[in-house]
Amino acid sequence: MIGGMTDDPFALFERWLADAKAMEPNDPNAMAVATVGADGQPAVRMVLLKGHDQRGFVFYTNLESRKAGELMANPRAALLFHWKSLRRQVRIEGPVSGVTDAEADAYFATRARDSQLGAWASDQSRPLDARATFEARFAEVAERYRGGPVPRPPHWSGFRVVPERIEFWQDRPHRLHERRLFTRNGGNWHEGYLYP
Repeated sequence: MIGGMTDDPFALFERWLADAKAMEPNDPNAMAVATVGADGQPAVRMVLLKGHDQRGFVFYTNLESRKAGELMANPRAALLFHWKSLRRQVRIEGPVSGVTDAEADAYFATRARDSQLGAWASDQSRPLDARATFEARFAEVAERYRGGPVPRPPHWSGFRVVPERIEFWQDRPHRLHERRLFTRNGGNWHEGYLYP
């Protein structure tokens, strides 16, 4: 323990996430995911963290989306949690792997029915001529699965970011912030500080 805080980055993340759930007005599990395209162009977007443990940080998406294509071509990502009410950030970087079908099925089953139907109706990230087109597709899918369960689409699954680097940033007066950096070397974590 350093300064009354754990030297385990996963335990520290769990504590900070619990604080965010108690303080943030909306989506304390929201995180930015940064990827890089084949042309070297970075892209970033907000998604929701749907699982985390010692293996990594999990989110779900359409596998035909831009982010999924970039992750499959270049399986590395950076994540950023920003909890404004707590004046904290967590930055995570590392390689990416797909979740298992069993994990994707289990999470998909917990989604609201309209979210399940939307996963079938949406060609995520591709051009849409009019909102009415999407709404018509949604209605068709709703009719197809009326009265029964909605299975997980084959083009919908999740990714796990396996952290090699986790930085915990805490606001301090006069911009004298605290930055704790954990880096993984093999199976071991090493801790240090960064200048603000």
